[in-house]
Amino acid sequence: MKNITMIGAPSCGKSTVGVLLAKRLGMSFIDVDIVIQEQTGKLLKEIIAEQGTDGFIRVEGDIAASLEAENSVIAPGGSICYEDWAMEHLKAISTVVYLRISYEEMEKRIGNVVDRGVAIPDGYTLKDLYDERAKLYEQYADIIIDETGKEFGEIVDELRNIIESAVI
Repeated sequence: MKNITMIGAPSCGKSTVGVLLAKRLGMSFIDVDIVIQEQTGKLLKEIIAEQGTDGFIRVEGDIAASLEAENSVIAPGGSICYEDWAMEHLKAISTVVYLRISYEEMEKRIGNVVDRGVAIPDGYTLKDLYDERAKLYEQYADIIIDETGKEFGEIVDELRNIIESAVI
């Protein structure tokens, strides 16, 4: 089975849905944020503090673009959509699933954006970031799952049905 890459806004459930989906499909799970921390020896917020948003995005893109995975569900960070070279690589090695969440739901779930490692460029609000990224997520997605009113288990079941019926 081809890899599956989960994209979407911060706190949309990329890791939660990704882990559950990987278990149900007998796949491995790769959390790109954890790979970044392992390879750099730093927390995401430390990278952002030291290198700024642009520096963090480059690190994230370089690491995602270097992934060599098979039979895996991959969950990159929310800013992966800015890294064309990384998204091209992920699209080449996987089916890309966009977990669409409303701004209001994201805001409710997200809590402190700095502690969550969310890279917000200077001059942007969280809403600006959400609006800009939503367009990019849709552009890269092979499958779009609307999370509105759904529990994570329902989302996993829906995705599993789509994936298994399409024989991705």
